[in-house]
Amino acid sequence: MKKVLIANRGEIAVRIIRACHDLGLSTVAIYSKADEEALHTLLADEAICIGDSPSKESYLKISNILSACEITNADTIHPGYGFLSENAKFAAICESCKITFIGPSSKSILKLGDKSKAKEIAKKVKCPVIQGTDGAVKDIDHALIEARKIGFPIFIKASAGGGGKGIRTAYSEPEFIKNFISAKTEAEASFNNSDIYLEKMIKNPRHIEVQILADKFGNIIHLGERDCSIQRRRQKLIEEAPSPKISSPLRKKITQCAINIIEEANYYSAATVEFLIDEKNNFYFMEVNTRLQVEHAISEELTGIDIVKQQFKIAMDKRITIKQKDIKFKNHVFEFRINAEDPANNFAPSPGKLIDYIPPGGPNVRLDSACYSGYVIPPFYDSMIAKLIIKARDRQEAISIAKRALKEFHITGVNSTIGFHLFILEDENFVNGNYNLNYIDDLILKGIKFRLN
Repeated sequence: MKKVLIANRGEIAVRIIRACHDLGLSTVAIYSKADEEALHTLLADEAICIGDSPSKESYLKISNILSACEITNADTIHPGYGFLSENAKFAAICESCKITFIGPSSKSILKLGDKSKAKEIAKKVKCPVIQGTDGAVKDIDHALIEARKIGFPIFIKASAGGGGKGIRTAYSEPEFIKNFISAKTEAEASFNNSDIYLEKMIKNPRHIEVQILADKFGNIIHLGERDCSIQRRRQKLIEEAPSPKISSPLRKKITQCAINIIEEANYYSAATVEFLIDEKNNFYFMEVNTRLQVEHAISEELTGIDIVKQQFKIAMDKRITIKQKDIKFKNHVFEFRINAEDPANNFAPSPGKLIDYIPPGGPNVRLDSACYSGYVIPPFYDSMIAKLIIKARDRQEAISIAKRALKEFHITGVNSTIGFHLFILEDENFVNGNYNLNYIDDLILKGIKFRLN
């Protein structure tokens, strides 16, 4: 492994480039026409344009990415998150071309990346699962029959989904028909896969996920759980670790289930096993993300373990030398997603030029970003400006530091979610850890108006 092509953009491309340089690896950035002046193109050793601005013409176009590998003599690809990161076909092509894919094998992606197949593995290791269809539904008629068996309310989900895309809810048959078509359309556009499965909706759950690292020799460790329940329309906005509402016995059960699933799938690399927890503290397996997560940074700050570097070492056939008993969960960590959105206008996207971009700093503040003053946020991709990661000795101190850092963060030219995060940090329910997956949507339904910037 000598030269790594990063098949992604934005802050995650920058994050991977930095890890590569720390490891002494050369880097190749790819970019669309919209990203010609993006930071990842400036930080990499080489940069090559792979197509037009839409994702389908660039970051999702496998032939163009492989051509970039050939032109630059890159022998390794890191897919980051999103785009092709959970595409088994892409991983299989890399394998056949003798290109090292930083992630799991294509077989593991097929096993676990497909949510319906992953559920079968969870059942096999006796992990509780949510009631739903066994695999993808064939068509709308088949879907309606299955929906009636499961009972409303119900989730309609893309089998190859991720990032909150391809997910709809339905409380009645007419709503189900409308949203089923909408979910299939979004799934096809986002993942080139329109397969849909159905799942029973759990009332007011918490979204808990476990970060896993596994090598090719059967060594598996977990880096604790993350609470990702602060979401709007299934898009995560704030994550924290550890969860303020998970007891030690429950944590032990959930993390062991996560390890059992990964072991059963013969999986290696980084993975995130996701669960829902109901109001009675019953937990249910939801899915496995066979890639790096957006929120991986909070697990890094919680444990001091660099997940991206571990991915590279695992791909180099090195053993994980860290023992589970030696991992210390000594901090409390938050991640705030600073997006170019207008919270006062139903979080409408706000692309455009960053006139001012003055990031916060100081002790216990980490900022993962690919933005700078004068950078133009394009309308074609995710609206993320930065990830603000805060760590402290305990949750109360972390909230105090987060308030300070958010107030220091100065952005003009586009709307952002900074003011929204400050609002949430003042809310009594959030401060006390009393929130669930519907927390933000319920505030919106109550007519709460979030302030800007």
